[in-house]
Amino acid sequence: MEQSQGNAAALNVIMLGPPGAGKGTQAERFARVRQLPKISTGDILREAVQAESDVGQAAKATMSAGSLIGDDIMIGIVRERLNRDDARGGFVLDGFPRTVVQAAALDQMINGRGPLVVVDIVVPEDVLVRRLATRRVCSKCGTNAAVEWTGACQKCGGALIARMDDGVETVLERLKVYQRETKPLVDYYSARPTFRSIDGNQPPDVVTAQLDAAVTELSRSAPL
Repeated sequence: MEQSQGNAAALNVIMLGPPGAGKGTQAERFARVRQLPKISTGDILREAVQAESDVGQAAKATMSAGSLIGDDIMIGIVRERLNRDDARGGFVLDGFPRTVVQAAALDQMINGRGPLVVVDIVVPEDVLVRRLATRRVCSKCGTNAAVEWTGACQKCGGALIARMDDGVETVLERLKVYQRETKPLVDYYSARPTFRSIDGNQPPDVVTAQLDAAVTELSRSAPL
């Protein structure tokens, strides 16, 4: 779907890839350099869990089982976030869309707001399992720990703990769910001129450089 009469200056980016592919790290880096808001549905949901809201409690049970949050809840969360002023000039989405239904809803949300650049970070399954089984999160603010964080959270100083949804059995279930429900997004987007796959089984700095180059190239050649 081409975005007609959009804002040529806007840079709208989606990071696709399975759990453990490094989407969060790469989205954080890219958003910081390009001065765009990084919108992570995972962060939003974890905040709701910590606040013990109705949505948070439902999300906690679903995430603990390794399943995905329903389309209606996720679409509503993202629509509200993209309507804020800081997202008008562009954004980096991490964790949305996760289904074709969500992708179609996103197309409608940003119609007229500039092209949508989609980057798929590809990593072999055995590497994903190893990464996820050792992943840590801050016990206070919920931030995923970067590889180089050896002590406390570098954002708030909280203790780093294993993620509640990263037990080995849950990891395997999450990857199955991804293959079944989320991977069709690649088929949905892959024919677009603004889609690119990146090898995520490389050092993070190499992935960052390749991602930045790809987004720059795709955004310049994108139909308006």
